[in-house]
Amino acid sequence: MPRPNTWQSAQAVIGIGLAAAILYWGVPWFGETTWPEIGRHLHLLGWASSLELFALVAFGLWLYTFALTGSIPGLGHVKALIVNVAGSAAGNLLPGGGAAGVAATYLMLRSWGFQAAAISTSVIVTGVWNLVARLAMPLLGVALLSSTDALPKGVRRGALTGGIVGLVIIAAFVGVLLSPGLTQRFGAWLDRRVGGRVRRRRPGFEIEATLVDQRRRLAGVTAHGWAPMTVGVVGYLAVYFVLFWRTMEAVGVDMPLSKLFAAYAVGRLLTTVGVTPGGLGVTEAGTLAVLVAWGADKPAAAAGVLVFALFTHLLEVPLGALGWLAWWLMPKQPVLDAATSPRSSSPT
Repeated sequence: MPRPNTWQSAQAVIGIGLAAAILYWGVPWFGETTWPEIGRHLHLLGWASSLELFALVAFGLWLYTFALTGSIPGLGHVKALIVNVAGSAAGNLLPGGGAAGVAATYLMLRSWGFQAAAISTSVIVTGVWNLVARLAMPLLGVALLSSTDALPKGVRRGALTGGIVGLVIIAAFVGVLLSPGLTQRFGAWLDRRVGGRVRRRRPGFEIEATLVDQRRRLAGVTAHGWAPMTVGVVGYLAVYFVLFWRTMEAVGVDMPLSKLFAAYAVGRLLTTVGVTPGGLGVTEAGTLAVLVAWGADKPAAAAGVLVFALFTHLLEVPLGALGWLAWWLMPKQPVLDAATSPRSSSPT
C-alpha cells in the first residue's frame, strides 16, 4: 500500500477526528437521547444478528464487483473485489476520499497490466452510475411516501433537487455518447483556449484527440457493460438497504419499510458529502434526524445508525487492509502498451 504524505496524514487525522466528534456529540443531540439509553439498544445486537449483517456486507461488496467487471473488460471478480475493498478503505480514511480511492484503483489495475485509458473510462462510467443511483433514491423515497404527509418538506425538496440533478447528469452523459461532433468541437475549443499551456508540460498532447478517444471508449464500455454495471450498483445499494432494515430491527426500531427506505436513501445521498471520510458522522446525523422526525424510538434509532455505520464504513477498513495484502501477494504483470486491448487479459 502506498504511504500517504504528511498532508494526507494530517487530513486523515482531522477528518476522522471531526467524524468522531460528530458521532459522539451529534448522535445523542440529533437523537434527543443519551449514551446510556443508546447503549441499552446496542446490547440487543447479538452474535446471530451480527453474523447476518456481516454476510449482507460481504454479499453487497461482491455484487458491486459486477460494476467493475462490466466497466473494465478482462477484469475478473476476485481482482474486482480486491480493488473494491482496498479503494473503499482508502476513501474512508480521508475527507473527500474519492480521490484516494481512485488512486488505489489506478495503482492496482496498472500493476495487473490494464491501460491507463481503460482505467479512466471505468472511473468515469462507474462514477456516473453511482452518482445517478444515489440521487435517484431519495426521489424514489418521495414516490413511496407520496400518499402520506410524513415526508418533511426539506427532505422532499432535497429529493426532488437530487432527482433533477440526476436527470441532467444522465442527459449530459447520453449527449456526449451520442454526439461525436459535439465532443470534437468542445475538444478543439479547449485546445485553442488552454492547449498551449498543457503542451508546455506535456509536449504533443492534444486535448481534442484525447476527448474524442475517451468518448469512443465511454460509448463502447456503456454499450457492452451497462447491464452488469446496473446490476452491480443497484444490487449493492439494494442489499445495503436490507442491511439497514435488518440493523434497525435488531436494535428495536419499528417503522414501515417505506419510511426506512426514505431515511436510507437520504443517508446514501449524504455519503457524497466530503467534509469527513466517506461522510461519516454527517450521514449518521442526517439519517437519524429523519428517523426521529418520523417518530422512531430515539435511542433505538441512534443505536441503529451507529451499528449501520460500523458495518458499512468502519468494517471496510480492515477488509481493505486484507485487500491490500492480497494485492501485494499477487503476481504483477507489465503494463499493456497502447496497441494491446485489456480484453486480452484473462479473468481472475
